[in-house]
Amino acid sequence: EATEALRRRADVLGIPPGNVICTGDIVAYCASPEETARLVADWGCHVIQGNCEQQLAVAAEDCACNFEDGTECAALAKGWYPYANTRMSDRMRAWMGDLPGTLHFDYAGRSFRVVHGGTAIVNRWVFQSERDVLAEEVVLSGADITIAGHSGLPYIAHVGRRVWFNPGVIGMPANDGTAEVWYGLIRAIDGGVLLSTHRLAYDHHTAAAAMRRSGHANGYARTLITGLWPSLDILPPAERETTGQRIRQRTMRLGPRAEGSAEAASVP
Repeated sequence: EATEALRRRADVLGIPPGNVICTGDIVAYCASPEETARLVADWGCHVIQGNCEQQLAVAAEDCACNFEDGTECAALAKGWYPYANTRMSDRMRAWMGDLPGTLHFDYAGRSFRVVHGGTAIVNRWVFQSERDVLAEEVVLSGADITIAGHSGLPYIAHVGRRVWFNPGVIGMPANDGTAEVWYGLIRAIDGGVLLSTHRLAYDHHTAAAAMRRSGHANGYARTLITGLWPSLDILPPAERETTGQRIRQRTMRLGPRAEGSAEAASVP
């Protein structure tokens, strides 16, 4: 449901498939893993491998999500990942195996790199509050702007002269007590570039019902309704403290490259 809603939103915005980027982990927690993977593949957008694609491509036994042993996230993964693994066709495994691990492109006078989690470690958690991690990652990336996923929370972080842009995810709410999910936009404007995060409403009740029927991820089915994660194991203290607090959409404008300046702003 969320993937279909995002595709409709892209059509409304006039964004062609060739200008759409997916940072991977397409089927994580999903009640319809094969169908969702086919939908993304048939869309024709740019996709990189997340840890889930890497693991599913070779029919590995676990998701390699970087959950600590004994945590609730690790326990839940023993339900949703085998469910996805047993339902994935050879065609989609081959497609996942052929996906690139990263992408590079230039746009609006800036260099971009797309990664899943961290630059060198695909399943690394990179959160906005961890400035030392961000500083390390932007250097490893080498790009003016790095687009990343995996952590599940939308944010735009200015780190020196570089930017780390996590648009959030569409498969799960952002632990802010709302059922909406997230995507990002990149637009050329006035000789520079505008980055923004956006909410996306979709039929989350139908999606949650499908997850409950599947029986593999009922903790996450509740999340689709409540907007609260079933576990906070992966979150640093700062992100844990904001649980249930509505996240605002954000924008960051980077002026023409010659200016070497950036201006960050937010909108309600």
